[in-house]
Amino acid sequence: MPLAQQINTPLIGVPGGRQSLDTPALLIDLPAMTRNIERMAAFAKARGIGLRPHVKTHKSVEIARRQVAAGAVGVSCVTMGEAETMVNAGIRGVLITSPAVTPSKIARLVKLAQHAVPGGVMVVVDNPRNAADLAQAAAGLTHPLDVLVDFGAGYNRTGATSEAQVLELAALIAAEPRLRLRGLQAYAGNLQHIVERDRRSAAAAGLRETVAGIVAAARRQGLHFEIVTGAGTGTHDLDAQENTFTELQAGSYVFMDAEYAQVLASGGQASPFEVSLFVQTAVVSTNAAEWVTVDGGTKCFSTDSGVPLVAQGADAASRYAFFGDEHGKLMFAGPRPALGARIEFVTPHCDPTVNLHDAYHVVEGDTLVAIWPVDARGKR
Repeated sequence: MPLAQQINTPLIGVPGGRQSLDTPALLIDLPAMTRNIERMAAFAKARGIGLRPHVKTHKSVEIARRQVAAGAVGVSCVTMGEAETMVNAGIRGVLITSPAVTPSKIARLVKLAQHAVPGGVMVVVDNPRNAADLAQAAAGLTHPLDVLVDFGAGYNRTGATSEAQVLELAALIAAEPRLRLRGLQAYAGNLQHIVERDRRSAAAAGLRETVAGIVAAARRQGLHFEIVTGAGTGTHDLDAQENTFTELQAGSYVFMDAEYAQVLASGGQASPFEVSLFVQTAVVSTNAAEWVTVDGGTKCFSTDSGVPLVAQGADAASRYAFFGDEHGKLMFAGPRPALGARIEFVTPHCDPTVNLHDAYHVVEGDTLVAIWPVDARGKR
């Protein structure tokens, strides 16, 4: 049991226990998170599109179960360790969204597929050599290994780089009896954080046109992509149009963060999702004239997407600055926060912030109602 869980467990159910947590503490506002899960599930259902949310955001079995119970067709995982965590917990429909190419990763994949129902585990492929290695490793399975062709739709971190490469790889997979071609992945992470909605919409429309062209070309060659998966929180409402994608891989909607809150509130519309993830810190020094020091630094918050924003405990106009591994500088507006005061922050980027913590402190109002482990933290 994580140390934070041991220390804070006695506070579960205690009125006002939220203000007595050992800090820094990763918090989930349970009612807000529940509304986010329900809203995305309702959106997908109304649009007739599947939802396979990314667990890289939360790395939590409990949250994945809630997403599936609300209507998700399964979950998406970046790492083999995330997939193992989900499958071992009984989550079905697990898509591994990054290629498994080393002997150790392939062995883990085959073992996972062996213990899952057919179709319970899928993996993406972007290289003929990898497809051949997977086919060889899958010889001992009682059913074909389910694979999707990965198309480099966004950053091109992975994925076939052209329609011709996609079709060549799809034909190779379809002809291999130990593999089963399930579909196409076209995830464009680079589009999710375009703040201006008009630019984001135009870029997403361009990608959908490209993907639709690839799907049509495959069909002409007798190749069927049952699944066309991609999209994210930033483009979920855009990529649900035109029937190009059959499912969404959105993940961050469950928590939101400072960056996504700005993205989804652009274009004159309110964000459909609420911030439900916070980090609670305590003021540990008040001696400086213009700031106070809190006990949350670079080992507490992600550093790739700006700085945390004050959610409560200090004036919202106060500004945070990283102040070392374990500390933050809060240049306060309004009254100076007192020594020991609790300051809660909206995370700059939810996914990597979560990976810095062992446990979620689940709250309803001022009451701590549960502590959940971050099950797949550090699982590669």
